[in-house]
Amino acid sequence: QVQLVESGGGSVQAGGSLRVSCAVSVNIYTLNCVGWFRQSPGKAREGVAYKTTAGENARYVDSVKGRFTTTRDAATNTVDLQMDSITPDDTGVYYCAATKGPCSLDANRYTYWGRGTPVNVSS
Repeated sequence: QVQLVESGGGSVQAGGSLRVSCAVSVNIYTLNCVGWFRQSPGKAREGVAYKTTAGENARYVDSVKGRFTTTRDAATNTVDLQMDSITPDDTGVYYCAATKGPCSLDANRYTYWGRGTPVNVSS
């Protein structure tokens, strides 16, 4: 059974940085892709970024390009999301998700989900 556990959320001021991590309970190479999603109050869940578990392919939603970076550590089976120049619009609950299928920013393509970690950005 694949389990994902997020950590590292919290409160940060606008312009600052925050790093959230996703611990995967299985060998990360048994999965094809790990994605990051966020959900803000009153809004639909949004795909933020994904990272292939093999290779270096990654993709970001336009609103975070140049500010967010997702990295993979196969030795520890973790995937991180580094968030820089963070803004109040980045506030939300951040989820990591994994799939053995093709990578996508579409949440419906992901099978395994963590419970989320909250990020609150104050202005």
